[in-house]
Amino acid sequence: MITPVILSGGAGTRLWPLSRSLYPKQLLPLVGAESMLVETARRFPAPEFAAPLIICSDQHRFIVAEQVRQAGITPSGIILEPVGRNTAPAAAIAALAVAERDPQGLLLLAASDHAMTKPEALRTALARGEAAAKAGRLVTFGIQPTRPETGYGYIQRGAALSDGVFAIDRFVEKPDRATAEAYIADGGYSWNASLFLFRADMFLAELGQHRPDILAASEAAFRAAGRDLDFLRLDKAAFTACPSESIDYAVMEKSTQGAVVPVDPGWSDVGAWTALWEIGTPDASGTVSAGDVWTEGVKTSYLRAEPDAPLIAAVGVENLVVVSTRDAVLVASKDKAQDVKKIAEKLKAAGRSEAESHAIVYRPWGSYEGLVAAERYQVKRIVVKPGEKLSLQMHHHRAEHWVVVAGTAKVTRGTDEHLIFENQSIYIPMGETHRLENPGKVPLHLIEVQSGAYLGEDDIVRLDDKYGRN
Repeated sequence: MITPVILSGGAGTRLWPLSRSLYPKQLLPLVGAESMLVETARRFPAPEFAAPLIICSDQHRFIVAEQVRQAGITPSGIILEPVGRNTAPAAAIAALAVAERDPQGLLLLAASDHAMTKPEALRTALARGEAAAKAGRLVTFGIQPTRPETGYGYIQRGAALSDGVFAIDRFVEKPDRATAEAYIADGGYSWNASLFLFRADMFLAELGQHRPDILAASEAAFRAAGRDLDFLRLDKAAFTACPSESIDYAVMEKSTQGAVVPVDPGWSDVGAWTALWEIGTPDASGTVSAGDVWTEGVKTSYLRAEPDAPLIAAVGVENLVVVSTRDAVLVASKDKAQDVKKIAEKLKAAGRSEAESHAIVYRPWGSYEGLVAAERYQVKRIVVKPGEKLSLQMHHHRAEHWVVVAGTAKVTRGTDEHLIFENQSIYIPMGETHRLENPGKVPLHLIEVQSGAYLGEDDIVRLDDKYGRN
């Protein structure tokens, strides 16, 4: 069977303020009720496909694992990248993993942050491309273009190899408008969606021929990988030394074994806010709204208010993107939606937390949310899932006061253990070893008041942690 390999390493900075480095777009329900990662996995259901293999960033590992668990999806593995190195090294790692079970096993490389409204069309195309992939071809699936798009690469089809499968004449970089219009008129070009199907051994052989440096570094990182709970953690030094390169540049543009299957699965790379406007359901004035949005005389705009964000009220505007979250509001011209990433980059360079995390920060044990932040104190709301516990830890620079508002807390303080019930509290002195856990069957909610000279998250000395964090 085909093993779907779901690549979940993107940052999605063009979709700020929803997409942030600690919770990027593939982990968000941008186009449906479930996250894009889960929707991607659902396109390749059992028993027609093997269990998916997920490759993701180390910092997203617990969120990814929890999302697929809640969705009832059991992956064949979750491989952790210590740093991002683009799609060629990720494909190499996936091929090495599949080859351990079956050197000629087929793997389907799919991005976790693309949308498809007609996944059945993709599965039909996969059936066409499967025989070519088994025969040793590196098959890509070209999207039938619907407009002269200048933001995508193109694939020019060559001679027919079989029914619906063609040789690749060439890959084309993002063209200008006139060139894109010529491609549409020609009819022999497809958008490059970076969706690939190939045998593990064939891809590794082609990578070894064209980029032996990437293959060698990927093999070193994979062979030295270590198990960490349910994850396979690639060796950091070896993978960091690997060149960063896309599979298109590293292999597909150089290989003589490429093939393309044209398909129209209702695809979007959801690369900017305008993509969500394009695939949304507009009102009579061409405006797409989501959440608590009120408009008067608004035209051809995209307005989105998240559930925990202030309402959006817009009057007489046109061609705008407006997105409100709990801690940020974006206002942009639709024509400049691609430049949203520049704001995210500026915020990151300035050390602003809004570039990295949302107001609610998710952890494997639950979440916390900042309510008040001042010079020598801050207030947080902490939620601990039933049966979970935080690390055994201490702080050099702050004390903490916990007030339970719902559920029951089991608190280790020094050598003592305490059960703290609703409307009760406990004080953790500076330098005291402590641990918080939820022994109950309902979520634990508490208010934490921190006080001290330094309140940063890096003032945590973990002495014991069930999740293996340092």
